[in-house]
Amino acid sequence: MAKTRPPYPAEFRQQMVDLVHTGRTPAELAREFGCTAQSIVNWVGQAAADAGHPLPGKDVLTTAERAELSRLRRQVRQLQMERDILAKATAWFAARGEKTFTPSSS
Repeated sequence: MAKTRPPYPAEFRQQMVDLVHTGRTPAELAREFGCTAQSIVNWVGQAAADAGHPLPGKDVLTTAERAELSRLRRQVRQLQMERDILAKATAWFAARGEKTFTPSSS
């Protein structure tokens, strides 16, 4: 199983992107700073997408779009849970044979 580590700080990632833009290679930076070359390539691609210039052949979400997608997925999970709770409550009341709503006679 692969080891996981906490994400690199945003300042570190930005420094790596800046160094790549100055002409250093991801492999060279990876050896020097102890992260993987693929991570650096990913950070460069994400920075390009955030700047509005995604790399050719890559369909990458911007950081804002990725955050919105995460928020919407969380919201969908919450709404599905609420729906399931309401469905179970409706089934419980139906099984008891009681009315949950009685219209007024006036």
